[in-house]
Amino acid sequence: MLRPESYAAGSWIAPGEDARAINGPVTGKVIAMAGGKAPDAQAMLDWARNQGGPALRAMGFHDRARMIKALGSYIGERKEELYALNPLTGATRRDGAVDIEGGIGTLFVIASKGRREMPDGQVYIDGGVEQLSRDGSFLGQHICVPLQGVAVHINAFNFPVWGMLEKLAPTLLAGMPAIVKPATQTCYLTEACFRMIIDSGILPEGAVQLVVGGLGDMLDRLDAQDVVSFTGSADTALHLRSTPALMRNSVRFHAEQDSLNATILGPDAKAGTAEFDAFIKEAANEITTKAGQKCTAIRRIIVPADSIAEVSEALMARLSGIAIGDPADETTRMGALASAAQKADVLEKIAAIGAEARVLTGDPEATGANPEGAFLAPTLLQCDDPDAATSVHELEAFGPVSTLMPYRDLAHAARIANRGGGSLVASLVTADPQVARSVALESAAWHGRLYIVGGANAKAGTGHGAPMPHMVHGGPGRAGGGEELGGVRGALHYMQRTAIQGSPDVLSAITGQWVAGAAETKGPQHPFQRTFDEIEIGETLHTDSREVTLEDIEHFATFTGDTFYAHMDEAAAQANPFFPGRVAHGYLLLSFAAGLFVQPDPGPVLANTGLNGLSFQKPVSPGDSVRVRLTCARKTRRTDSYGEVAWNVTLYNQDAEQVAQYELLTMVSYTR
Repeated sequence: MLRPESYAAGSWIAPGEDARAINGPVTGKVIAMAGGKAPDAQAMLDWARNQGGPALRAMGFHDRARMIKALGSYIGERKEELYALNPLTGATRRDGAVDIEGGIGTLFVIASKGRREMPDGQVYIDGGVEQLSRDGSFLGQHICVPLQGVAVHINAFNFPVWGMLEKLAPTLLAGMPAIVKPATQTCYLTEACFRMIIDSGILPEGAVQLVVGGLGDMLDRLDAQDVVSFTGSADTALHLRSTPALMRNSVRFHAEQDSLNATILGPDAKAGTAEFDAFIKEAANEITTKAGQKCTAIRRIIVPADSIAEVSEALMARLSGIAIGDPADETTRMGALASAAQKADVLEKIAAIGAEARVLTGDPEATGANPEGAFLAPTLLQCDDPDAATSVHELEAFGPVSTLMPYRDLAHAARIANRGGGSLVASLVTADPQVARSVALESAAWHGRLYIVGGANAKAGTGHGAPMPHMVHGGPGRAGGGEELGGVRGALHYMQRTAIQGSPDVLSAITGQWVAGAAETKGPQHPFQRTFDEIEIGETLHTDSREVTLEDIEHFATFTGDTFYAHMDEAAAQANPFFPGRVAHGYLLLSFAAGLFVQPDPGPVLANTGLNGLSFQKPVSPGDSVRVRLTCARKTRRTDSYGEVAWNVTLYNQDAEQVAQYELLTMVSYTR
């Protein structure tokens, strides 16, 4: 008998006397006791706000990213312990991989995104500097900083591991502590993974807590610095959103809820094409994976009217071969629904949809599996008049159920897909980019993600129902109107965007990055002879000048082959509205700039690895001279032996006019 525990304010709390019995979906027998009296909500909130929050905010984004990566490795080394419990949820090992491997993979992706796309500091810069005064002494900058409250994660039963980790990763990267509340039906698997997190000792005290069972009055105690992230039904989301404290305090509420996702077969994807085969395979996979218990599963299959017979025949043939039974059996292709209650709900929805559609696949309860378990057969319905129907566009049977429906043309197909009122994902299988463009323009506003594949890349595709941590997961309208994941975007949901206005020195001090106009310092020696730690933000080198001659321009043109007329033909160059006559190549100026600021001797600088944001402001004519200002703008630790230094490189002419600017990236050793 499993007895999953809560983890509150640093202590494990066993199930209480009034704990709820959890019946397993495979045998129908009790497998766990969970919940009981809710933990002290205020104590949990205080521990998160006073212990976890300050500890996380004291770390930089890269520190938190490394912490998340280490956590992924720790869980990954122990994942077989999670797989051992996975069949109790009704899921096969293949289904469990989506949950367990998917959750671990999400930690790695978010950690990588944090290291590569966020600064090595505590302030995230959103956009460029805004010039708010003529002389540049007063500037504006948008920044994002962690909220100073706690994130309450309320998760669904279908993904007990991924559902927790996909919310935790961006929350921790942002620097916010979290309280995790899993669905009770599968909480024992969540608790097993959560226990690994605590046992690892990787996270600071108070960074995460777990509530098995009810939250008590926790939502009533939240304020403007807190966040609620919810996954579940639209009815439950509405009930939670309506909590007076959440509305009164403008508490952020992210919801991922009901979604009648659709897939469209392009008119070019006829039977016998690679696209048709890919469509059938993907549709069948989405009906049966996790027994259809995925928020992204395909609920409506939209195909050309002249292909509906071939699609229904091919789909039924594929679904008929699905082996249903004990998920611990290696020969089983589809396991059970999460509970008997869930099975009853799906049967009720099938009956309601059946008033507008006919069942093609027979009795959904004829599975051949244990009759005491929550097993259902894959069920395909067909609605011949989707325009007149309503239930197929409003009721989600959260199980192995999907409805086939015909369309007349692409505009009609998009309208049918949009009838779902907003979804997490819609997919399109086509080899025609113009078909893809047409559907995207007609339907993108109604769906959080559009998954478009053809026969050539179907195998490389990640799948209709697979939310990738790189991409946003969420959708408008019925789907909840929220967003999760999306790389760094996911972390920003747990941060406050603030407009900072002040002098260049003020902005530089707040952001930890040099801003044009901020103070410059001069090092004791050439900056390329200084180690990563010795170089200071704002450290600047002003070079001597170099004249650019006509001979330089002609030699560069001959040597490189770049004989564009603006460099070689005086009359043609004068006729160009951008140039006064023959001018120097932009890349010649970059080469001269490097020659002016580079220190040739061996030193801590290891390599030039990039050049960003190159722009030319004023042409340079023969006889003009150029000089360079090289300023350390940003520093980022990359490995144990070297870090990245970003240099602001600005070129000026003899009249002190700016002619070019770019950012130079160099890798610099921590030692000489």
